[in-house]
Amino acid sequence: KFMIKFEDVETDLFQIESGVPQGSVLGPVLYTIFTSDIPNSQHTLLATFADDTAILATDFDARTASMILQNSINDIEHWFRKWRIQVNEMKSSHISFTLRKEGAPPVLLNNIPLAEVQSVKYLGMHLDKRLTWKQHLWTKRLQLNLKRNKLMWLLGNKSKLSLENKLLLYKVMLKPIWTYGIQLWGSASTSNIEIIQRFQSLTLRRIIEAPWYVSNACIHRDLQIPSVKEEITKYSKKYQSKLENHNNNLAINLLDNSRTTERLKRANIIDLTSRFVN
Repeated sequence: KFMIKFEDVETDLFQIESGVPQGSVLGPVLYTIFTSDIPNSQHTLLATFADDTAILATDFDARTASMILQNSINDIEHWFRKWRIQVNEMKSSHISFTLRKEGAPPVLLNNIPLAEVQSVKYLGMHLDKRLTWKQHLWTKRLQLNLKRNKLMWLLGNKSKLSLENKLLLYKVMLKPIWTYGIQLWGSASTSNIEIIQRFQSLTLRRIIEAPWYVSNACIHRDLQIPSVKEEITKYSKKYQSKLENHNNNLAINLLDNSRTTERLKRANIIDLTSRFVN
């Protein structure tokens, strides 16, 4: 049963005929079942995670890609109306992954042009139009700086914690922030990877109050803290091992290392296991 209370006024009790409690474990499962037949065009890639949906269309011609994407959106619009699912156009966006200066023609959702953006956030990853991971890493760097500042009373020189506990605090509270998605952003350029490496080096120096003449390499070695590049190699090996033993063929297909002609010399995700190995 349920009732509604506003200030000091309460309604009568009513019987709950149907529904799922907010935040229940069953909710995501039922939502996945409810949206399992969402239209999926053979010319586009549809990716869904809970209520986050991404549609990808590719073509050498930007106009053709937008046309393919628009046709897919039109089919999904009809499906939304049929099942009475409300879509917030203001929270939807359109991005063109390209090296060209000019973008793709705009696409419409419910006759409203989607905002053309230079970067989009999906499942915690910031994807810029050139896929350099620069904005993602700088966003993480700012997040790490704020988190570290809040922890300095425990990590700084006035803290009574032992060195072992300070390092444990770093590994538990700060490190997971930047290792999330490292199997993907590990393909970034060395200069962008250094954005995170500089944070780790500075944090370790503050923890041990290292003098200026002690190198960062010595600090990492003495504290037995892997560098960011070493972490990329480690996480990538674990990721590849999981894919090799996965029972889903779609996951196994991610190991396909074939590549088309590329305009940029960018590391392949599968090659990260040996990218920084001397």
